[in-house]
Amino acid sequence: MEHIVTVQDAVTAFADWKEPTNAELDAIEREMPRILADIETLDVQIALMERTPAELDQRRARRDRHRVLVERAALANRFVSGEAA
Repeated sequence: MEHIVTVQDAVTAFADWKEPTNAELDAIEREMPRILADIETLDVQIALMERTPAELDQRRARRDRHRVLVERAALANRFVSGEAA
């Protein structure tokens, strides 16, 4: 007779004991400005897909892309300097 067994990790993937560690939460917190910049950029891109972009819309899109690049550079600089460790 062959037994049918569930894959335990897949079934309990979201068990209480598999919560993020404090180090993982700290890493997310350090990256939050970049994450929020990415979200804002996506919001602008989605809005621009719904209509023909005007000059003001194009400026906003450029500003948001610049903000993402600034946040990514700041995060990389903190990581290289050892501050993000």
